[in-house]
Amino acid sequence: MRVQQEDAMIFLPSASSEPQHQPHHTLSHQNFTKGTSSFGKRHTKSHTLCRRCGRRSFHNQKKTCAQCGYPAAKLRSYNWSEKATRRKTTGTGRMRHLSDVNRRFKNGFREGTQAKKQVKAVVA
Repeated sequence: MRVQQEDAMIFLPSASSEPQHQPHHTLSHQNFTKGTSSFGKRHTKSHTLCRRCGRRSFHNQKKTCAQCGYPAAKLRSYNWSEKATRRKTTGTGRMRHLSDVNRRFKNGFREGTQAKKQVKAVVA
């Protein structure tokens, strides 16, 4: 018996017929990061100045202040931050009214009186 052997041709991919694919980690043209390169694109601000507390805590989209709670009628405050309370409490600002009340308290809240003229002491 005679076995006929067919010519088996083996096709090897050449450089010209198929593009060579590189492994995933060697791709340099794509950016898969959420880190350093993403931080450079941040040039818009989500918070702006608040008209009530003056800090840059007023959220542009929410339209509320993260610091004082504006436009809510009551000032935002929680008791979990002792140092924050110390920064905002009475006496840290000008106290335009209270300093005046303090002076009037020392004199018994007198009103409508005139100070007596002081007579100079005569030197003999």
